[in-house]
Amino acid sequence: MVILSRASRVSEAFVKLTDALVGQFDVLDVLHTLVEQSVELLDATAAGLLLADPSGHLQVLASTSEASQLVEVLQSQAGVGPCVDSYKTGKVVTLADIQADGDRYPDFQAAALSQGFQSVHAIPMRVRPRTIGALNLFRMEKGEMTADDASIGQALADVATISILQERTFRENTMVNEQLQRALTSRILIEQAKGVIAQRSSVDMDEAFSRLRAYARSNNEAMHDTARSVINRDITL
Repeated sequence: MVILSRASRVSEAFVKLTDALVGQFDVLDVLHTLVEQSVELLDATAAGLLLADPSGHLQVLASTSEASQLVEVLQSQAGVGPCVDSYKTGKVVTLADIQADGDRYPDFQAAALSQGFQSVHAIPMRVRPRTIGALNLFRMEKGEMTADDASIGQALADVATISILQERTFRENTMVNEQLQRALTSRILIEQAKGVIAQRSSVDMDEAFSRLRAYARSNNEAMHDTARSVINRDITL
């Protein structure tokens, strides 16, 4: 068994993220790669990502587990939480002890603790003055994330943010909004397809997503296209 150094693991994470950007990349695949590599590389138990839609409302676009997705959905619906504040301020928001310090977000606090999360580190997804969302890193242990992990997490988020906005989108705001809207629409299809797969195959939602993503990648198609085929009963996963 080969044990990689920390530097090698960091390099490998960025390679995986940039690999997802090749050609006509799938935005949702990039975002799921971001949350997966954040958990793989950093001191986090789970990760979730909220992205602003064209009207400025935060929507859940990616998560590493149903537990983290539940907490993210609650934040987006309530409009309060560390991830929401990170998006609004463009700054990192950390709760080293959710039970002791999370009373300013009572609904988030209750949801996070119910899933066993004890601390959270929210990273803004930003390029220059624009912030388009935030990445939440949840931990089962109390305490702040190390400075090195925080810096690496921000760098991963920055790469993903650039991939979404791309240089051409800076010249035309409408293109940004259209791209974000497409990602949000795709997310709805994927959630529906996960439910179909889970019901048909008697698996949990995490396994359902893994099957959906694996099929899309092996057949070189966007996840929302695979999701549509699942919903329409053209394929069974």
